[in-house]
Amino acid sequence: MRFGTGVVIGKFLPPHRGHRLLIETAIGASEQVTVIVCGKPSDPIPAELRGVWLQEIHPTARVMVIDDRYDENDSQVWAENTMQWLGRAPDAVFTSESYGDRYAGFMGSVHVNVDQRRERVPISGTAVRSDPYANWEYLEPPVRGWFAKRVCVLGAESTGTTTLACDLARAFQTEWVEEYGREYSVTKMASGEAWRTDEFPVIAREQTRREDAAARRANRVLICDTNAFATALWHRRYVGGTNSELDSIAQQVRCDLYLLTGDEIPFVQDGLRDGEHIRHQMHGWFVEALDRQSVPWRLVQGSQAERLRQGRIQISSLFTDSSWMPGAAFPGTAWRL
Repeated sequence: MRFGTGVVIGKFLPPHRGHRLLIETAIGASEQVTVIVCGKPSDPIPAELRGVWLQEIHPTARVMVIDDRYDENDSQVWAENTMQWLGRAPDAVFTSESYGDRYAGFMGSVHVNVDQRRERVPISGTAVRSDPYANWEYLEPPVRGWFAKRVCVLGAESTGTTTLACDLARAFQTEWVEEYGREYSVTKMASGEAWRTDEFPVIAREQTRREDAAARRANRVLICDTNAFATALWHRRYVGGTNSELDSIAQQVRCDLYLLTGDEIPFVQDGLRDGEHIRHQMHGWFVEALDRQSVPWRLVQGSQAERLRQGRIQISSLFTDSSWMPGAAFPGTAWRL
């Protein structure tokens, strides 16, 4: 049966694969679908953001965000408000809930029940909120980007940040974001020009953009080889002082853990590095800056294998409240720290 207008209503807190099934069913059976997102100021994820996610996932649907100020058990009130929001009664209501018949009935609409027993997609918003990492497979990419833990490996020149970031990403079978500043430096060195303060916000914004994109593809944790916070210290190194625009970007950085690589290993010249004389001093700058901010940080030292072991331990501690543990990323193998 084909309907003219269909409506899907819910909290979508957060959107998951069950919601995708529900909305795609409505889109497939209706000429026009309106998705109503109900939100409260106390919601852990803003309703406006959930609406943006749903619009991205379902670009042909009309997404509407409303204030959830009504008794959730009063189907008549919800029906009356729905007709007011839409300007008419919808031809069909698509739900996976027991209230669907009453809600649709008060509007004279057809109720289409979609997978109420959660047999096709065994997930619920409650389960996701309780443990998003154990239910990762049911999350949409923008939702994964929201929940993914972000770990930044940072340090002075030639202290093994890139090696550790790559090793950790491989160990956790996840995405990692390479240092954009290094890529930028290749072109910079070829030009022979001195560093300018206005270049560093450009680097920080691009680094952050790449992080946000990679977080959507991450397997629960995203490994970053530096971030905008670290870029502010590189500005101090090459230009001196601070840059207010750069500091503003750095203050908005999302990070759950910093891993600072020690400067006890030999300096290796790769053709781009020029800071052996200042490496130990810059390591001290990192320590001072990390102590001033609120994100947990740990110093990792030793051999490549020892640093990886230390990093694994610290990252695993981010998931102690989840039934999923990093060992789950290694089917058929034992997890050893």
